[in-house]
Parts: sequence; C-alpha cells; structure tokens
Amino acid sequence: MKHDFLRPPATLGDWLADVLRVIGVLGVIAAAIWLKPTDAGIAALALPALMLPRMLGLAAWFDVTACATVLVAAWSNVFDLYRTVTGWDLVLHFLCTAVLAVIAAVILTRTGVVPLVAAVDGSGPPLRRRTPVVLVPLVALAISAVWEMMEWLGWRYLSDDIFVTYQDTIGDMVMGGLGGVAAGVLLALVPVGRRSPRVAETLPLSR
Repeated sequence: MKHDFLRPPATLGDWLADVLRVIGVLGVIAAAIWLKPTDAGIAALALPALMLPRMLGLAAWFDVTACATVLVAAWSNVFDLYRTVTGWDLVLHFLCTAVLAVIAAVILTRTGVVPLVAAVDGSGPPLRRRTPVVLVPLVALAISAVWEMMEWLGWRYLSDDIFVTYQDTIGDMVMGGLGGVAAGVLLALVPVGRRSPRVAETLPLSR
C-alpha cells in the first residue's frame, strides 16, 4: 500500500485522479472556512474513499471514476442537490455504492477473507466468474445499510436538515444493491488492478 500510495503519477489518468484528490482536500478546508461545520464534516468523510484507490494501486480509469463519483456524492449533499433534483439521490446511491463495493471487494481479496477480484497477471488459484456476481451485491447491501445508519445518526444527533424517511431509506438501499450487482459484473469481467507485482496479490479468473 505504501509503495502504491507514494508512486508518482505515470499517466494522464493518474494525474487526473490526483488532481481530484487535491480538490477533495481543498474542498474540506474551504468548507471549514466558509460553510457550516456539518458541510466540512460531509466533505471530510469523502477523503478515505478518495485515497483508497491510490493506496490499493487500482487502475487509473477506476481511480478517476471513484474519485469523481465520491466528490460528486459528497458535494451534492453540501449543495442540497438530493432535495432539489428529482432522482439525483438514487443515481448517486447506485454509482457510489458500486464504487465502494469494488474497493471493499479488493480489500477483502487482498486480506485473504474471500477471493472476489481477478489479478491481471494470472497468478494464484482460479476464481469463478459467478463468485463476485453473487457476493459483491451482498457487500454493497451491507455498505448501504451502514450508509443509512450514518444518515440516521446525523439526523438524530447533528442536524435535522438531513433527509431521512422510511421510503427514502428503502429506495436508497435498493439502488445500492443494484449498484452492487453492477460492481459484481464489472469485477467478473474487468481487472481493476495495475499490471505490477505490487498489485498482483489478487486472484485470477477462470471460466
């Protein structure tokens, strides 16, 4: 992780992802100075998800996608787009949960908990395509549940501006589950790691 996190950017995608990370950090500082403390907290919550793709050495295309998705999700909350734009909440729950499910799947694979991600160099024992298709949606539903708990805690103890209703919670979890299905299919078909020994700790795909 340390090697990948400190690795200098080598491609346009690497540079773009790092620019988005810098924007995320500057956004937290700006929110702390000019916006409400809750807005700064929401922006800060995005930082771990911005850093993890680089720490895990994931492919540049996924790194950019993850950073852009997480930033849009966080700042949509700050600018109240979830209330003002119909359906925006559902779209972001689908996309953001899919991104987080991929990251979680990589972590679970590399820590030896369960093989969910294919390696790019063909190392290790085979992994059946159906494994991520079945299990990654379950990971996404777990992420969705935690997400909704955090929203409820924020509404209960921080600010009643946070929109929490039963219908909203169920709809968000449904879209998160569908995002997990998309993430599982993606992982079954497309490697998300880089072609380097440092990242070849995941398992390959067998047909």
